[in-house]
Amino acid sequence: MRPEILYPLFAPVSALAGIGPRLAPLVERAAGPHVVDLLWHLPTGLIDRRSLVSVRDAVPGAVVTLRVMVERHLPSGHARRPYRVHCTDGTARLELVFFHAKPDWLEKSLPPGSERIVSGVVEHFNDAIQMTHPDHIVPPERLAEILAVEPVHPLTTGLPAKTMARAVAGAIERAPRLGEWIEPSLLATRGWPAWHEALMAAHKPVEESDLSPDGPARQRLAYDELLANQLALSLVRAALRRAAGRPLVGSGAHKQPIMAALPFRLTAAQERALTEIEADMARPERMLRLLQGDVGSGKTVVALLAMAAAVEAGAQAALMAPTETLARQHVATLTRLAAPSALRIGLLTGRDKGKARRDMLEAVAAGAIDILVGTHALFQEDVAFADLGLAVIDEQHRFGVHQRLDLAAKGRGVDVLVMTATPIPRTLTLTAYGDMDVSRLDEKPAGRQRIDTRVLPATRHGEVVEAIRRAVAGGSRVYWICPLIEESETSDLAAAEERHADLAKLFGPRVGLVHGRMKGPAKDAGMAAFAEGELDILVATTVIEVGVDVPEATIIVVEHAERFGLAQLHQLRGRVGRGERPSICLLLYGAPLTQAAKARLEILRQTEDGFFIAEEDLRLRGAGELLGTRQSGLPAFRLADLAVHGELLAVARDDARLALATDPELNGPRGAALRTLLYLFERDSVVKTLRSG
Repeated sequence: MRPEILYPLFAPVSALAGIGPRLAPLVERAAGPHVVDLLWHLPTGLIDRRSLVSVRDAVPGAVVTLRVMVERHLPSGHARRPYRVHCTDGTARLELVFFHAKPDWLEKSLPPGSERIVSGVVEHFNDAIQMTHPDHIVPPERLAEILAVEPVHPLTTGLPAKTMARAVAGAIERAPRLGEWIEPSLLATRGWPAWHEALMAAHKPVEESDLSPDGPARQRLAYDELLANQLALSLVRAALRRAAGRPLVGSGAHKQPIMAALPFRLTAAQERALTEIEADMARPERMLRLLQGDVGSGKTVVALLAMAAAVEAGAQAALMAPTETLARQHVATLTRLAAPSALRIGLLTGRDKGKARRDMLEAVAAGAIDILVGTHALFQEDVAFADLGLAVIDEQHRFGVHQRLDLAAKGRGVDVLVMTATPIPRTLTLTAYGDMDVSRLDEKPAGRQRIDTRVLPATRHGEVVEAIRRAVAGGSRVYWICPLIEESETSDLAAAEERHADLAKLFGPRVGLVHGRMKGPAKDAGMAAFAEGELDILVATTVIEVGVDVPEATIIVVEHAERFGLAQLHQLRGRVGRGERPSICLLLYGAPLTQAAKARLEILRQTEDGFFIAEEDLRLRGAGELLGTRQSGLPAFRLADLAVHGELLAVARDDARLALATDPELNGPRGAALRTLLYLFERDSVVKTLRSG
C-alpha cells in the first residue's frame, strides 16, 4: 500500500483549490493527472517584477511594476476596438489597453480616483506609453507580493499562467516533509538541500542560475529520480536472482556441427560474448544478460549457439521477436545456420490459428520442439513448454520488464538473454537495463561492406530518382524512407502514400508501400514481396527500421533526414550493406539546415560506429528523443537530464546496490525512506517484489 503520508500528492489535480472541471483537463495536459505531477513540473524561465520605476523611465519591451493613479475609463463602443484606461504617476500618462474587455470587471479592478499597482510589459505606440493586458492589477497594500521574481512554468493552449502558478503553489503546499533517503555523507559532499527545501527552491527561482540543471536543488531532485529508477531495477534484479536457477552446461553435440559449418569465423567480440553467456548459464543462479550489438554485428549466431547449449543440457529455448516479420526472418536464419545439427525449430505467432496452432502447442508441450520462435504470442496462457531453460528476447526496448518476467515464468529457473541492435550509450544502458549484466558486440563480422553515406539537399531529388533508375536497371533494390512529420502516424502515412504514388508513376507497379498502420499480414506481404524480388523499390515509414534482412537491397534514401535521430538514421542505414555489392545511403535534407542538424548528419557521414553515434546523439538531443521511436521503452525522466546528470546515474546505481546489500527488505530507517521514494516516483510494482520474493 502507498504510505498514507503521500495520499495528498496522488489526489487528482482537480482536488486543488481553483482548479475546477474546466481547468483540470488543461492542467492535466500540461503536467499530468495527479498533484505529484505538478511537483515535477519545474519552471523553465522567470519574470523579474522587482523593477518599480516611474512611467517616464519605463524601458519599452521590459517587464516593469508601476504605481499609478487611475484617471478615467474610455470604453471602445465597438467589439473590435480596445477598451482603454488612462492612468498617471505624475511623471507621464500610462494607457492600460484591454481587448474583449469585461467593463464591469475593469470598473471594479480599476475604480477612477484610486491608486493601483500594475505590472506587465510597457510599449510605446503613437506617442503613448501603453501596457496591454497587465499581468497584475492590485491595490497598493499588495505591492510586496508583486515585487518578486515569478517562475514561468510550461503551459498548454488555453491554460492561463496564473492558473498554472496557483496549481503548482497548491501542490507544494501539499508536499509533506519526508524521511531522508540519501546517504548523509553524499548530501554533505554535494551540498544538496533536503527534499522539501529542494522542491521549494526549484519552484521559486530568484536568479537565472537557479534554472540550471546543475544547481544544488535541481541536482538533488534529479538524483532522487535516478535513485528511484536504479533502486527499482536493482529490486527486479534481486527478485530474479532470488528465484532459484539451474546450471545449463552444453555437451557440444549441436554447437560443434553448427560452428564447423559456419561460412565465417566468429569475431573476438562474438567469442567473448558467448563465453560470458555460457559461464552465466553454467551457474546455479539465473542469468539476466543484455547482448548489445550494432547493426550486422552477428547477435543471431551468438543467440543460436547459446540456445544450442541449453538444448544440449536437456532444456528448451524460446526466442521472442517484436513483429511477425522479424520472427519469420529469425526462423529462416536459424534453420539455415542450424541445418548441420539436429535442432528442431518451430514458429508461433498471433496469426497461427486452428489445427496448425494446436499441433505446434502440443509439440512444444511434449518437448518435440527444441527452439520455439515467436512474437508476444509466446507468453499467452495456453503456451506450455516441456522444460523451458533459456528465453532470448530480441529488440528488448519494444517489450516491458513485465513481459520479460512473463516469459521467464514459463519454465523452471529460466535464464534470460536480451538482445538489442540499438546501440545505447552507457548511461542509458544503466537506466533501461540496469538490472542486467551486459555483453557488447563492438566489431563487425568479416565481409560486411562499408556503406557510402552521402548528405544531399532535397532540391537534388530529380538526380536521386535518375540514379535509382540506373541502379534498378542494374538489378539493385531500393528502400525509400519517408520523413517523420510530427508525433502523428496519420501525417507520416500521408507523406509515404504521396511518395509511393509519385514513384509508381515513374517506375510502374514494382514499387511497394509499407507503413505502421497496415495490418500484420499486409505488412508482411509487402516486406516479403520486396525480399523475394517482386518489387524493386519499397517506400516505407520507419517500420522497416529493425532487423529486416534483404541482401539485394543496396540503396536507401531517407527524406528529411534532419528530422530523425542519429541513432535511428544509423539503424535505417543498416538495412543495406548486407550483401556482396557496394551499398549507398542517401540522406536528403530540407533547407535551410541548422548548424546542429548539419553537425549531426556530418557525424553519420564520417562513422559507422553505432556506439559512438549513440553517445553523440545523447549529447546533442538528450535522452528523451534518443531512440527516435515513440515506444523506446526508456524511462521518461521528468527531473533528470541524462546529458547533464549522467555521472549521477552511476552514483545512484552504486547507492541502490549498497542499500539493498545492507538491507535487502528495506526494513531499516533508511529502507523505509527508500520505500517512500519508490512510491513517490510511482515505482509501486517493484515494492510488491519485496513482499512476493
